[in-house]
Amino acid sequence: MDKGFLRNMSFNVILLGVVSFITDTSSDMMWPILPMFITSIGGMGLAVGLIGGLAESVASILKVFAGYWSDKLGKRKPFVVLGYVISSISKLFFPLISAWPHLLLLKPLERFGKGLRTAPRDSIISDSVAKGARGRGFGIHRAMDTSGAILGSILAFVLFWFLDLEFKTIFLIGAGISFLALLPLTFVKDAKTKPKQVSLRIGLEEMEDPLKLFILVATIFAFGNFTYMFFILKAQVAFQPLFPEKMKNAMPILLYTLFNISYALLSIPVGALSDKIGKRHVLATGYFLFGVTCFGFVFAHSLMSFIALFLLYGLFYAFVDGVQRAFTSDLASKKLRGTALGAFHTSIGLAALPASLVAGFLWDICPEMTFVYGALAGFIASGLLVIIIKKDIYST
Repeated sequence: MDKGFLRNMSFNVILLGVVSFITDTSSDMMWPILPMFITSIGGMGLAVGLIGGLAESVASILKVFAGYWSDKLGKRKPFVVLGYVISSISKLFFPLISAWPHLLLLKPLERFGKGLRTAPRDSIISDSVAKGARGRGFGIHRAMDTSGAILGSILAFVLFWFLDLEFKTIFLIGAGISFLALLPLTFVKDAKTKPKQVSLRIGLEEMEDPLKLFILVATIFAFGNFTYMFFILKAQVAFQPLFPEKMKNAMPILLYTLFNISYALLSIPVGALSDKIGKRHVLATGYFLFGVTCFGFVFAHSLMSFIALFLLYGLFYAFVDGVQRAFTSDLASKKLRGTALGAFHTSIGLAALPASLVAGFLWDICPEMTFVYGALAGFIASGLLVIIIKKDIYST
């Protein structure tokens, strides 16, 4: 592979980062207000868990197939483009919601687009950087992604607090912005790979044992990594006696922004750290941080405690989100990288529904029990990763 091609491919990371920046600006105008919107139209904890978990699980079934077909056809970009288009179109219907069951169709449809694009997009990123720099490559992408989330949540706060717009109007503006992401996407160049004659069953069977073990541990963690919406709801409930009605809804949006700022600032340095000391150590720390964060939410009641915990929640994401993808890429052989990333995303996505259903069920009994459940999952996954996988392994 010549140097010109490598330079061209490296630019893909930036372009895909810009796409994700715009997409997350759109999405995170909507997502921080979504749990409060659900409760405002009659949904309880179980409804929040069902919507959040079903969206990730139903859509994630597509991820392994999208990754597999991108390997088989030797093309990634068509899946990425179609995925972003589907997500953008589905967002246009959010302002029309009048009852929370409508979200049982719309949220999975929006996530369907994410499921179609994620594994092929991550494969393009993985193919665009040297094997010893994948942590930084994914870190750069996640930082740009989350920078968009920061802008989106700030815009949501401004529109809600200063312009006094309703939730549905904010949904509409966010949906319109999502279509702007399609412009830089046109300049992304696909990796020049040959179609591969491999069945899905054989592809999964051929994955290396360390990769299979890691996916197992990541899935165990995912069973406790419930939807972010419960963190926002906990803050909203805690602020009920402290602030007026409008401020009670505005403060969680700002805390969500704080979480994204923490995540964005730390994604690149944590990705570089994972390249230096090993992704296994970084991930074990990240899982442990999630346990600590959830344990803190059990006792959180003041504004200062929530500020600290949302910052810690962002630190956890920096240690886990992009690094998990990079570690999966390192453990997978190049010919099955798309399939492996799809299998990883699907496994943790399928765990999202039971995770959020359990969290929602526990929330309706006692909100603190939700976070005890998450803390246990984080601590267990951290220990298992250290015990089961003894060292980092790098594939080409």
